[in-house]
Amino acid sequence: MPKTRWGDTGSASVWTAVVAGALCAVFAVLLAMGQAVLARHRAGGAADLAVLAAADHALLGEEAACGLARRVAAAQRARVMRCALDGEIAEVSAEARTGPYAVRARSRAGPAVPRADP
Repeated sequence: MPKTRWGDTGSASVWTAVVAGALCAVFAVLLAMGQAVLARHRAGGAADLAVLAAADHALLGEEAACGLARRVAAAQRARVMRCALDGEIAEVSAEARTGPYAVRARSRAGPAVPRADP
């Protein structure tokens, strides 16, 4: 049988390279999504904990409450971008970095308001 010039010899190597490249691309996308989700959860958790700490210490003044919020956020590997008190209500914006992603989350906390029973 004569050899043809355009046979399928070696096509398995090409398919293997294409599949390996596609799997690497899918893995890279999943890794990037994981980093973005991790940054979002870290920022949200840090903002929630920091605002609770600030609201708990609101009666000590904005400087003391926001200082505590910064320490709590730093313990969560995040940083406070904005901290403000309006009476007993605290509002904190925190930023967390994971890989190339920097995500901000904002939280607000204050005293519980009792429900009026009808």
